[in-house]
Amino acid sequence: MSRSPFGELPKNLAQAVDLSSLGKPATPPPEVGIEITQTNLVSQILPASNTQVVIVLCWSPRSAQSKEILNILGDFYNADAAGPNPWVLGTVNVDTEAAVAQALQVQSVPLAIAIIQEQVVPLFESVPPREQVRLVIDKVISLAAERGIGNPNSREEEVAAEPPMEPEEGLALDALEKNDLPTAKNAYKAWLERSPGNSYAELGLAQVELMLRIEGCIPAEIFAIAATQPTNIEIQLKAADIEVAQGNFEPAFGRLIELVKQSSGDEKKVVRDHLLGLFKLVDPADPQLIKARQALASALF
Repeated sequence: MSRSPFGELPKNLAQAVDLSSLGKPATPPPEVGIEITQTNLVSQILPASNTQVVIVLCWSPRSAQSKEILNILGDFYNADAAGPNPWVLGTVNVDTEAAVAQALQVQSVPLAIAIIQEQVVPLFESVPPREQVRLVIDKVISLAAERGIGNPNSREEEVAAEPPMEPEEGLALDALEKNDLPTAKNAYKAWLERSPGNSYAELGLAQVELMLRIEGCIPAEIFAIAATQPTNIEIQLKAADIEVAQGNFEPAFGRLIELVKQSSGDEKKVVRDHLLGLFKLVDPADPQLIKARQALASALF
């Protein structure tokens, strides 16, 4: 899909998309949101985008990652439903709705897009960290409010109550929109240098560093190598990074805690420090994190 900020929906809805590189069918995701078809795309979804934020997940039952990201989007969709800025969640099964997939220029799944005033805004592919998904949704709501979509008044009140955005934060977010990860990393580092210990800057830096580490990785290949080389520190760290990016915290933490037990000296420190960095990406109150911290302490002492 084009990475331009907006793209007109193609007029031709007749061709299918080749997604033959996907694996065998997985269990279909649970029903959530509106199932988009060629008919209701034109009659319901596009008109709705003129008054509400519409976020669409393009998925396939052959994609194991689809269920993960749909669960994340479903959680935020339900949480926002009773708030001042509810939005529409739509799903497109690219296997059964090939014409819709072609209209939305889907090349791979899972793929999330927004539709604002009948125009397409690419959001993200694969399964970003949960916190990153929340940031993207908020950015879409903000963008839509600027165009009079949703509840602009409530958004203005929310913005007025928020502290001004730090200049480095603005630079980082602009860079992330352009998928310029190195620039975003430098912006967050500059923010931390000016404001040591700032939790937002630390979280942003940790997220970007994770994205940089897994950029270009093929998860299936990494996991296959990791399964045969349990003491290969580099590959185990990479596998844990991918699991955290997919939201699979428990296996990621367990993988590295076991490696801490098996390592010694400088290698043990490398694994421990990497694990502590991954901890920053998880809600401090998350039971999985609390359990992992206890397990790490036991492994070290």
